[in-house]
Amino acid sequence: MTFNFDEHTDRYHSDSIKWNHWPPSVLPMWVADTDFRSPPCVIEALQARVAQGVFGYGKHPDGLAEAVVNWLANRYDWHIEPEWLVFIPGVATGLNLAVRAYCGPDQGTLAPDPIYPPFRKAARLAGHTQLNAPLHLQNDRWVMNLEEIEPQLLGNERLLMLCNPQNPGGTVYRRNELSEQLAFAQRNNLIVCSDEIHCDLLLDEGAHHIPFASLSDDAAQRTVTLMAPSKTWNIAGLGASFAIIANPVLRQRFVATRAGIVPEVDILAITAAEAALREGGSWLDAQLQVLRNNRDTLCAAINALPGLAVIPPEGTFLAWVDCSGLPVDNPAKFFLDAGLGFSPGRDFGNSSFVRINFGCTQETLNEAILRIQRAVNAL
Repeated sequence: MTFNFDEHTDRYHSDSIKWNHWPPSVLPMWVADTDFRSPPCVIEALQARVAQGVFGYGKHPDGLAEAVVNWLANRYDWHIEPEWLVFIPGVATGLNLAVRAYCGPDQGTLAPDPIYPPFRKAARLAGHTQLNAPLHLQNDRWVMNLEEIEPQLLGNERLLMLCNPQNPGGTVYRRNELSEQLAFAQRNNLIVCSDEIHCDLLLDEGAHHIPFASLSDDAAQRTVTLMAPSKTWNIAGLGASFAIIANPVLRQRFVATRAGIVPEVDILAITAAEAALREGGSWLDAQLQVLRNNRDTLCAAINALPGLAVIPPEGTFLAWVDCSGLPVDNPAKFFLDAGLGFSPGRDFGNSSFVRINFGCTQETLNEAILRIQRAVNAL
């Protein structure tokens, strides 16, 4: 089956947060949902479920659990038990639950910097501190040196929050890098919360996703892994995510923290997620080729311009663009004035950057590149 990733869907006249955040004169390339229609298998499964016409309370998603177990085994050679799964309506929800479940009074968190904004907010909203480990550019990859911050530890840190593939930097961590992170967690008696929502979106042919919890028995017993089909198959608005927690004590605390506050996953979200995991592999493979081409086109154009630089991401559909060479105080506003809606770098921890979502049609990408070129060349 062939799939059309250049089909334009008018989302201005819909409920799209992405496309209605700014006026129609602005190309929205910020929040991480793509502009691609979800796979036919997902749409058909939803249509069949809607045709039933009754939307009462749903049972525990055993079919989805089986689909998750099979996907992880086949894709990553990671063999988990169905009882390790806790279904939640979003990975950001999982980040907040992890902080609240595992950090006691006066205990803190650690996280990379820059990082996806909910990492930063989760600690603050729960009243906990966060020590940030800066990412450094090494061999054209954004990597974290945890040993650098070890002397700064106060001894009250409890939760290490990781992101792989890294958002916004796009790094897909290698086994030795993950092992170093695990050793740090072991030395400092840390629980690990690993956000792996972009794990299926690997753009470098040689990159392989290694779930942090799969490193060893010790890693499995100290880790909460957060995953979702939402970014992979563009179903984020449905809200189907899951935590994988092998340790029964950690799992019970996670479940207890959500009790009475976080709702169960919606029945339509369950339907869509199961269909995607069972039947969406060929669509994903086709999408990855489109994203690779988009990445290469966008990064080449950006790196050809004065004042801008970007490291092609190994994973995700997000480009972390260094604008520090431009003679502007606010890069996000500069590009917004040029009709380009990018994510401000300050939300991730560095105001000299912008994050660009290149999960779009070729027409949108070409227009965005033209606007970037015009804006920069006019300086």
